[in-house]
Amino acid sequence: MELTPRRHFLLGSLAAVALPKNARAQADAEPIGLGMIGTGNRGGYLTRSFLELPGARVKALCDIKPDRLDKAATLAAAHNPVTFSDYRRLLDRKDINAVVISTPCDLHVEMSIAALKAGKHVYCEKPVGITPESIAELVFVVRQSKTVFQAGQQRRSEARLRKTIEKVHEGVAGKIIMVKAQRHAGDDLAHEGPSADWFFDQKRSGDVIVEMAVHNLDVCNWAINSLPERAAGFGGNLMWVNQPPGRNTMDGYSLTYEYANGVKLSFTQVFFHTRGLPGGGQYNYLYGTEGAVDLDTSTLYPRARDAKPVVLVEPQPENRQAHLTAFLESIRTGAPPPAGIEVGATGALTAILG
Repeated sequence: MELTPRRHFLLGSLAAVALPKNARAQADAEPIGLGMIGTGNRGGYLTRSFLELPGARVKALCDIKPDRLDKAATLAAAHNPVTFSDYRRLLDRKDINAVVISTPCDLHVEMSIAALKAGKHVYCEKPVGITPESIAELVFVVRQSKTVFQAGQQRRSEARLRKTIEKVHEGVAGKIIMVKAQRHAGDDLAHEGPSADWFFDQKRSGDVIVEMAVHNLDVCNWAINSLPERAAGFGGNLMWVNQPPGRNTMDGYSLTYEYANGVKLSFTQVFFHTRGLPGGGQYNYLYGTEGAVDLDTSTLYPRARDAKPVVLVEPQPENRQAHLTAFLESIRTGAPPPAGIEVGATGALTAILG
């Protein structure tokens, strides 16, 4: 499939236009009032994480499922949050400075736009949207807003990965010409449970490439330092046919992207990489004119015949809350978030193109 003119316009304009600086919302010492929209698996994790961060207060929770809402309210009891089943009522509250959106993917744009128009800062889980048209609308609203928008592309806040990609951009492996990346799992996602009622419906999740592999593709965009112009691929529901019933999402596919700077990307995702079979899991291999780089181990393999591998960045403790801390810091200081709308939108559009 070739990139349609509308997708090409969106990707190109996002790469070229700088975003306005975010306005500072409150004094450093004043707690940031948070409203959590969506309290399922991911929403529960984010709630727990924000509860641990100084300077943030979980003041409201929203979910349409009472059992999840009750569980989240118990979890956040120390902050005494109010609860809602309608997110618009949460947005009406003046004590809510920022919202965290972790609902099914088809609701991300609608809720983000409503929150931005209500003057709230927004942390939106990936993907930011599942159609080019809705993403274009969100980009427009973010650019008109004076509040912070951050996408949940948390790999942008991994210190070792960030330093490794900086070295790649400095030319440690020469000119990058090709990338091989994958996301291979040994089993399908649960066919029953919190996500089963929407994840396997392409119209709600955007399919597995948009809901899941957007993380991997965003890292590839970042490392390649360009955006794709064309893509072609094959895939389908191969192993878990009609499981669960009504499923219309893929469980295996292969893709090739061609980037504006000439780099080629080969990407695969499967849910049936048999346990024990070598080569599973996730990786990002960059091939350059002077050597290859394994992004995930930060290792350079020089092309010289007798050269030994070189660790570019030593392993270091990673702050699992770094991305959330950066969001709060952007609100307090106006510093650009590590994954603003340009990162969220180009990552989602790259996945949609695939």
